Amino acid sequence: MTLDQERTAAIREAFDARAPEYDQNAMHRALAASVARFARVADDDTVVDAAAGTGLVARALARRHPGLSITGVDVSPGMLAVARAALPSAEWLEADVTALPVATASVDLVTCVTALHLFAQPSDAITEWVRVLRPRGRLVTATFVSGGHHGRHTTEHHPAEVPYPRDHASFATPELLRALFAPAGLRIARIATWVRADDHILLAEAVRD
Repeated sequence: MTLDQERTAAIREAFDARAPEYDQNAMHRALAASVARFARVADDDTVVDAAAGTGLVARALARRHPGLSITGVDVSPGMLAVARAALPSAEWLEADVTALPVATASVDLVTCVTALHLFAQPSDAITEWVRVLRPRGRLVTATFVSGGHHGRHTTEHHPAEVPYPRDHASFATPELLRALFAPAGLRIARIATWVRADDHILLAEAVRD
């Protein structure tokens, strides 16, 4: 097993374990609702929610826009089971976000909420999302600026807390996001900051030109 495969396996196991209680977190629910408000979505858009987890963002979007065609992708079958039960009208796929089982140029919006810090190769994920986006399609992300989840964590320094590496610092400013998105052909159109207690989260919309 490669290091990337070990990382994915650790993430899958950890989120499978969290799945039954994940939606009880008030911050997760509130952020999902805010992302759905932030995203500029037409009622008949096609949406892919990358690293969808239990589908909180997909559900929030579906409540606002019942006509959306939504596909959620995640590596955790436990999280997807919760998502599938909560929003059976969406399609839920167990897959890596760097290899989406989605046709090229077929999607209006890709969302990725508080997950970029988990990826071994974030640029590979961005490139894949651009592949599935239509021209003028959008990517909406939410990344930590500060708070209890902020910082660069590894299994060496936090073995009990997190069983896999995390990197929040690389996505904590608009400048860092622009540097990540631009090589893939994405232009940041809007930035907002979402605050709840100690968590400050950057919401960004990028457009495929």
